[in-house]
Amino acid sequence: GVFDVRKIRSGQSYAVFTSKDSLAAPKFFVYEEDAKNYVVFDLRGEYNVYRGQNPVEWRTKEAKGKIESSLWVAMQDCNTSPQLAIVLSHIFGWTIDFFGLQKEDEFRVIYEQEYVEGRALDNFHVLAASFRASDSTYYAIPFTQDGEELYYNETGNSLEGAFLKAPLDFYRISSRFSNSRYHPVLKRYRAHHGVDYAAPTGTPVYAIGSGKVIAKAYQRGGGGNYVKIKHNGTYTSTYMHLSRFAKGLKVGDMVKQKEVIGYVGSTGLSTGPHLDFRVFENGKPINPLTIKSQPKKPISKDNMADFSVLRDSLVNRLTGM
Repeated sequence: GVFDVRKIRSGQSYAVFTSKDSLAAPKFFVYEEDAKNYVVFDLRGEYNVYRGQNPVEWRTKEAKGKIESSLWVAMQDCNTSPQLAIVLSHIFGWTIDFFGLQKEDEFRVIYEQEYVEGRALDNFHVLAASFRASDSTYYAIPFTQDGEELYYNETGNSLEGAFLKAPLDFYRISSRFSNSRYHPVLKRYRAHHGVDYAAPTGTPVYAIGSGKVIAKAYQRGGGGNYVKIKHNGTYTSTYMHLSRFAKGLKVGDMVKQKEVIGYVGSTGLSTGPHLDFRVFENGKPINPLTIKSQPKKPISKDNMADFSVLRDSLVNRLTGM
């Protein structure tokens, strides 16, 4: 038979397989959902529909680079997909403030990337990573414990902790500047009060940790729409100038870490869309970036020997890049 392939939109296409006779009756219709998955409509006889998947290959790769203007641009400079920056920001989200990266900060990463028919996809699995930021080096070593793979630092504490370093998704802001060599200063720290994050109106705002909503109100001439969350007996966090609150959110609700509580705006006393983020320790305002976050799950004593062997091997590979 013969076939005709046509694009529906970027990344999607369909093919029609027909008979060779003059009427060219269609026999198969194949719809490609994405690079990996397709649906076959068998138009012969009683008809049949089934799914298929193109062969997938995972290739191991390495990347190393220094920040000049942004992590996003640094990834592009070393011929790596900027989407890998998002993966790293999620892995190190409890440890590193990605909105505060400085020139000469350095990343090293060993990872697997998915390929279909020789075409690279933006699907990654990080095998090991290190980040040198503010004169400190942070490691991410994947290890499976109790059936769950988490990333751990060199001492065996999980990188996931009680509090995120930032209440905004690095990707949603950084991706807006992917075509620019210059990455704007996205935040400003004000001593004893908090951090201002400049971000587009409507950017989702996350709770940095689990807790109870103890205030949801409007403050004219001040914080505008704001939410306050009590995390435990020590820490409380406040999110101000929101354009709107998360649907259904009310005082007394229990929220989870990284749950959306509102959206960036410019309500109250504000010169432009931004998030005024504050943290209080025992009722006193502190620099939010100094919160001590306890690890979610450290390596157990029974697994420490195996973890140590893996860690030493991966740290040596990263160091030798």
